[in-house]
Amino acid sequence: MENALKLLAGDLEKVESQFKEFLNSDVYLVRKVGEYVIASGGKRMRPMLLLLCARLSGYQGEQHVGLGAVVEFLHTATLLHDDVVDDAVLRRGNASANTLWGNQASVLVGDFLFAKSFSIMVRGGNLDVLQVLADATTRMAEGEIMQLVGTCDLSMDEGRYLDVVRSKTAVLISAACEVGGILGGVSPAQREALRDFGMDLGIAFQFMDDALDYVAEEAEFGKARGHDLAEGKMTLPLIHALRQCGAEEHKQVEEIVERDELTPEALDYVCALIDRFGGIEHTRRRALALVEQAKARLAGFPESVAREALFGLADYVVARRK
Repeated sequence: MENALKLLAGDLEKVESQFKEFLNSDVYLVRKVGEYVIASGGKRMRPMLLLLCARLSGYQGEQHVGLGAVVEFLHTATLLHDDVVDDAVLRRGNASANTLWGNQASVLVGDFLFAKSFSIMVRGGNLDVLQVLADATTRMAEGEIMQLVGTCDLSMDEGRYLDVVRSKTAVLISAACEVGGILGGVSPAQREALRDFGMDLGIAFQFMDDALDYVAEEAEFGKARGHDLAEGKMTLPLIHALRQCGAEEHKQVEEIVERDELTPEALDYVCALIDRFGGIEHTRRRALALVEQAKARLAGFPESVAREALFGLADYVVARRK
């Protein structure tokens, strides 16, 4: 990831400046909540991918900076809404916005970020970009609902879960990469390759999140261990373990996810079950295979510093610990 950060240092500074400009509002609470969430330590992976894909595609203009800020705004808006739905108390190791300002403020500021993003896109005047990001935002909302419907559903299989991941997480990463190609005026085949690269990478990113939720320390990962389980979310490590375990173990997990509160003992039981049936290793293998597939998607682009930086960012997805 260091190569990407060095290569994009100037552009990322401009993106950060755009955050401040776009958050300008006469409503104090909008600025306060927006600035808090934007400044809370995000990896800026979506803007980085857009910037790198634009550079890979030979783009020479300035629109990539504003659109880099837009994709981070869209992502941040979903985080604000997610934390309300999940009743989260931590986000990236800090108190979540809904903990500090309440659910109503979090939802409404998230709405502001969505609206502001589309206002910026319309002013940019590129209908292809607007279409891609509008479609991605619609699909993200569908993914959130799909995940909600699947809460505590132990019949969730890998295929259904993959549909959730594509829609909820990967589609915006895919769109960020595709937008970079649109700006650079690449061929239809290259645009599709960038879109597919982002989709593979986005799925791998979520799979690693799934694994880290069960194994990472709270201080490092930024949220409580077992948070997904506490929310009744069926993620890949648990789905894999449930497919392998016996009827009694399956029944025990069903009782755990239906409880109002996840006890440390219950979490330890589920973690031990996942460990016994190789759920974490299975998830990491799937993520690694997706990253290698993603890198192969870029074979149609010539070797360049930007392509190498994208490869490094892809490798970071499976190597990260937070």
